[in-house]
Amino acid sequence: MRGTKVRKQDLADALDAKLLDRLLPTSAVRAIGAWLTGSGARYVAGTGGHAVEYVPAHWADIEPWPHLFPTQRHGTAAMVSRAQVVAAVGAAVERQEWSEALVASYVWGQGRIGYGPHRLKEILEGQTVDTVVAQAARTLRKDGAVAAYRTMNGAVKGLGPAFFTKFLYFLALATDSSETPRALILDQRVARVIRLHAARIGAGIGLASAEAIAAWAWSDGGWTSHRYDVYLRWMNTAAGQLASAGIGWPDSPSPDLLELALFNGAWDPTT
Repeated sequence: MRGTKVRKQDLADALDAKLLDRLLPTSAVRAIGAWLTGSGARYVAGTGGHAVEYVPAHWADIEPWPHLFPTQRHGTAAMVSRAQVVAAVGAAVERQEWSEALVASYVWGQGRIGYGPHRLKEILEGQTVDTVVAQAARTLRKDGAVAAYRTMNGAVKGLGPAFFTKFLYFLALATDSSETPRALILDQRVARVIRLHAARIGAGIGLASAEAIAAWAWSDGGWTSHRYDVYLRWMNTAAGQLASAGIGWPDSPSPDLLELALFNGAWDPTT
């Protein structure tokens, strides 16, 4: 059993090396360029305006509630943008209200999904939440995003990578973290795009069981800190490729713009 896992990791490492070397094909650059001149045009100057809808009253049982969010008595739909979450997280961090900072990022991540408030309440009931989040913030500042990911991974029951990477992303922006690569959101939708791309690369180089290895490495969740490291390196380098591709991409690499593009389905690696 152990030998099989080692073999899988060896193949995944070989696939990662090719992934980091080959980056985005011409079809991807074209597709992302089309998104950038279409629905993604409003984000060229920054992703801060990317907003989701939620109903504050649905989160009435959640404490602490972000000071900069509408009151939980607000029963109609409201919008919260990435920029507003950054501001809310920053305000909470200044007061060392770590759970409040986590709530701001979690609400944005769940939006109107009905089970979000229930899940968040269960997460906040864990006695280690504040300690873990505070430690992650210190680690992010001192050792960077991958180390902070390692601190949070599996440390809080019910809080998986798809949501704690949102917290790390907003925290890095709110605290103006200078560590590179900067934390980015990694969720199922983005991982699936990279999985399909990796599978095609693996098949192209004749890698044994390329599709299965890509599915194992870029699964729907439970990513290791090593996988997050590969993700950050690939996203930053690919964003740099786009910046020099003549498609109107910002001069700065803007890897979070690429994350948003992949999340929004700008590129289908199977076409």
